[in-house]
Amino acid sequence: MSRRLSVLSNLIRAMGIAGVMSLSALTVQPASAAPDAGGGDVVKVRLGGDAVQTRIVIELEKSVVAKLVTGDTDLSKQVIALPDIDLDETMSGPGQGLIRDWRMDSVAGSVRLKLNFKSGAKIYRRFLLPPADGVSVYRYVIDVVPEDTDTSLVKPAVVPVIATAAQPRTQQATVKTRAKKVIVIDAGHGGKDPGALGGSTYEKDVNLAAARALREKLEKTGRYTVIMTRDTDSFVDLPARVRIARSANADLFISLHSDAGGNGSTSGASIYTLSDSGTERAARKALVKGDWSLADSSSSDAMVNRILIDLTQRATKNRSATFAQLVMDNISDSTPLLKTNLRQAGLFVLLAPDVPAVLLEMGFVNNARDEAMLTDSRHRAVMMGQVANAIDQYFANSVQYASFAGLN
Repeated sequence: MSRRLSVLSNLIRAMGIAGVMSLSALTVQPASAAPDAGGGDVVKVRLGGDAVQTRIVIELEKSVVAKLVTGDTDLSKQVIALPDIDLDETMSGPGQGLIRDWRMDSVAGSVRLKLNFKSGAKIYRRFLLPPADGVSVYRYVIDVVPEDTDTSLVKPAVVPVIATAAQPRTQQATVKTRAKKVIVIDAGHGGKDPGALGGSTYEKDVNLAAARALREKLEKTGRYTVIMTRDTDSFVDLPARVRIARSANADLFISLHSDAGGNGSTSGASIYTLSDSGTERAARKALVKGDWSLADSSSSDAMVNRILIDLTQRATKNRSATFAQLVMDNISDSTPLLKTNLRQAGLFVLLAPDVPAVLLEMGFVNNARDEAMLTDSRHRAVMMGQVANAIDQYFANSVQYASFAGLN
């Protein structure tokens, strides 16, 4: 996503139509085009998921405020009206997961989407995504779950979405991608700040050794440009670490640390992503002129700027959480994990609103077993190799992450 957030004008139009919106997470995989076409404002219809949760995505040329026409107690079908949307011809297709089939046609001045369910099901949520993250269209998203699902327990799902109908476009936005992803590795502490002290080890030294090992693993692949916030035993303040990532237009920021605490009996690795309180702190900093500014400097509308920042932050947090899970899944083969190893905090180095970031606590330096592993070059090479594998998996997944407004 451009650091200047060129989606400003699109978001302003979306806000004018959609009003005040709450925020929720979404992950959507880009889909290939199919031959069927509806034309008009409807670009594409995509479905994905299974019998646990099914998603249908309608790609549109313009924003829409959709309305549920049928009662929410009808478990065999649902009809949704899309006002002020043009459809040149009827669209329809087979379903997937909980959806038997679907049909879109023009009725009484608006487009109607009819969803026929295979068995008792209900719409869990509906929301609109504006153009963002290289996607040039609006996306109206509908999630369907079984009728007996407790929706308070449903988590946003990563649902692969395949195309079922599409309208060819002669003028599509071109997404420019770099040949190499930029990874910023942050070796925690350093110089006058030694960090935690183990039996005979300073945290700053463990962190730097691990950072160098990870850099070596990544550079060997030839797929990444690696930037270190420090490559020597030097002190780098926290704001500078964040600025390094943002100025490099980093695709990922990884801060490596070694934990400490208690009487030395606690052990295991954990990983942090930004908490809600940290998100608010980052938003305040981003809104201050000259301090990690995200908003278009030509815009004096504070509310618009805040919406832009919120949009960016939600997408970034979604990416960060996805990467954090991949790291834990990979390193668990070689490294003991804390029972609660996926954590959130308002840590300063995670505050960049537009750079996916995690802070990995590789173990407890004041625990004898963990310290032995952290200072063992062989274990370090294995662990950083697994982190590198997580990075490969993260970028190999072509899922687009975005987050915006839940509409009910």
